[in-house]
Amino acid sequence: MTARRVAIAIAAGAAAILAGCALWIARPLPAGLVARDPLPSVVLLDRDGVPLRATRAPDGTLARWIPFDEMDPRLVTAFIAAEDQRFFAHHGVDVHAVLRALRDNVRAGHVVSGASTITMQTARLAHPTGRDWAGKLAQALWALRLERHLDKRTILEQYLNRVPLGQGSVGVGAASELYFGASAAKLSLAQAAELAGLAHAPSAENPLVAPARARRRRDDVLARMAHMGFASASDVARARAEPVRAAGVRAAFLAPHFTTRVLLWSAGVPAPGLGAPRDGGHAVSGVVRTSLDLTLQREIEQEVRHTVFTLRDRGAEHAAAVVLDNRTGEILAWVGSPDFFDDTAGQTDMVVSPRQPGSALKPFLYGLAFDRGFTPASILPDVERTFATATGAYRPRDYDRRTRGPVRAREALGSSYNIPAVVLADSVGVSALLATLHAAGFTSLEHSAEYYGLGLALGNGDVTLLELANAYRALANGGEWRPYRWTAVGARAGVAGEAPRRVMSPMAAALVTDVLADADARAPGFGLATPFDFPFRAAVKTGTSRHFTDNWAVAVTEGFTVAVWAGNFSGRPMHGVSGVSGAGPLLRRAVLRTAARHPPGRLRTPAEAGAEAVRICRLSGLLEAHGCPSMTEWFAPGTAPVRLDDWYADGAVALPPEYAQWASEDAARSGDARPVAGAMLVSSRAGGQSERDSASVARLHIVSPRDGDRFGVPPGVDSAYATVGLRAAGAADGGVRWFVDGVPYAATRLRLVRGAHVIVAANRSGERDEVRITVE
Repeated sequence: MTARRVAIAIAAGAAAILAGCALWIARPLPAGLVARDPLPSVVLLDRDGVPLRATRAPDGTLARWIPFDEMDPRLVTAFIAAEDQRFFAHHGVDVHAVLRALRDNVRAGHVVSGASTITMQTARLAHPTGRDWAGKLAQALWALRLERHLDKRTILEQYLNRVPLGQGSVGVGAASELYFGASAAKLSLAQAAELAGLAHAPSAENPLVAPARARRRRDDVLARMAHMGFASASDVARARAEPVRAAGVRAAFLAPHFTTRVLLWSAGVPAPGLGAPRDGGHAVSGVVRTSLDLTLQREIEQEVRHTVFTLRDRGAEHAAAVVLDNRTGEILAWVGSPDFFDDTAGQTDMVVSPRQPGSALKPFLYGLAFDRGFTPASILPDVERTFATATGAYRPRDYDRRTRGPVRAREALGSSYNIPAVVLADSVGVSALLATLHAAGFTSLEHSAEYYGLGLALGNGDVTLLELANAYRALANGGEWRPYRWTAVGARAGVAGEAPRRVMSPMAAALVTDVLADADARAPGFGLATPFDFPFRAAVKTGTSRHFTDNWAVAVTEGFTVAVWAGNFSGRPMHGVSGVSGAGPLLRRAVLRTAARHPPGRLRTPAEAGAEAVRICRLSGLLEAHGCPSMTEWFAPGTAPVRLDDWYADGAVALPPEYAQWASEDAARSGDARPVAGAMLVSSRAGGQSERDSASVARLHIVSPRDGDRFGVPPGVDSAYATVGLRAAGAADGGVRWFVDGVPYAATRLRLVRGAHVIVAANRSGERDEVRITVE
């Protein structure tokens, strides 16, 4: 073959190759090659746009996609000056740069200069290739193909969002946050040059690793920008005087339990007892605006830590809280433990960890009963009683081991008596109660009604704090359960995507919330002084599990619901801490904190739900009759009593026969009905007041307490909430003044403080009486 023929063959082959390359370059780009946000990283913001947390992709990189139009222009020009000064002049491959690199490398005897353009680097980042000559050729071809189909702005956006910039950051968005704690939308000239300098050698010239080298590289980029006319001499001089970052800005990691749960939800991992994400479990990416109120979150975190500090000497080491917006279901605050970074159990999240809620489930039992014909005036027996169950005899007791005979449902719920609740559960049926609780969102109650038995009325099944809060939220929404959400309204869907469902009627919900907001209904069980006296109307309920293991407290306003928990992650019992004394103060502070930022609104009243007000006798719950202490009660239409009270006759009380044994035993125990709340009468001097002669009875004398009384505060009741009424009778003209241990006492209820006390009653006539009591 002649030389001429060889040359022709080579030329033909080269032409064929070039033609093939041209056809390949002209083909459309593969789908997804240059898609925006290719890395599944997530930036979580609070409801106002404050960063909460940024997550890394599975390969460990931290990325945040920034549209080209949102980038600081100085950032763009800095990278062009540093990486590809002829970017707008070439078509993907810079021939001038290739020739220059060949010259420099030949002179040095080794590779000292490259010729990769920004487009070639983008091609390598979008479609990785080797670093040998074959890889370089592939890069060049892909660069030509990119330039054939994309404009320069799009190529710059792809490059600036894909370029590695050290410390695992990918793209200028993540790097700006990492090094400067700032957005790539607004950087100083020095910061823009510093980031552009990192592209050359992100590990060796990283300001966190080698600040001096990072400064030299930044100043070199500044000089190039000045040379190209991208920055004035005075601007460069000021930029050179700006220090480089010697330490990285810690990435935001706020509301850690909440953001951790959101990431799990977004990845399709449900919490125990909680539904799957509404979006079907597909991992979210990019920037997500959550529902969290970061300011409120920080305040609730402080209150949780304060609670643990105050209860630590009583054996409580942990607490948790969650706040929901009642209208939208948005999660406003979420605190799973006092310290997420505690090396023992800080990452345990009690917002979604099932535990026994104690009496906190009772409102749903009473709501069911109100829909079954019971009323707040229905009389329930609080007497010792044994129930036959499949697992044997069941004998519930009230928390203070007392019995109170006939009690109205309002008082039984408000004061959280156990025996009436079990009687009610036995009447409506445990299966019906369990169905109601399931309708209220307690999906963590996974066992059968037979498994729980009557103890379900007293909270013997495990539920989560989030379930509890959202169930109580249904009370404010007219008895309708609705899903909560972790994204802000207007953002993408949150979790728990079930449709709304009816838990109880609007009437029953209004009656339950009215009872829970009634301080007088709470007083017999918890005293007049509790943490639940708010400057607005709120329905409140507490719960304490067996052996004082878990404390719960929930408050519902029209606008929001707050639920709190206190105890120990290990399940170790606390030392006599009840829902009122343990979780109660935390609930109060959390509610007031929330109300300062979110209007509590006004709870719907029974009248607004259509209830009618009827005067009844306090003891019997029957229509008011002459001689009985009376009150006004609310009734659903058609449920008010039609019978006049007949428990009172000639000034005496005639209880139904079922209370005969209780009445005789109670009289033997106490001699008379002492107005004691939150405490118990341990002993009283025999005969007591009845031993006084008729003359002394005619004068001013103290009826309550009685001389020699000994009171005890049961475990779990703070002394601040244990009281006894101060009562006097006789010739008390001019009113009675009280003195306790020689100090004037203005209140009508005495707080029982440990020790011996002298109580004196006096009037303007000079009459006085004195009793001595002891509080154990």
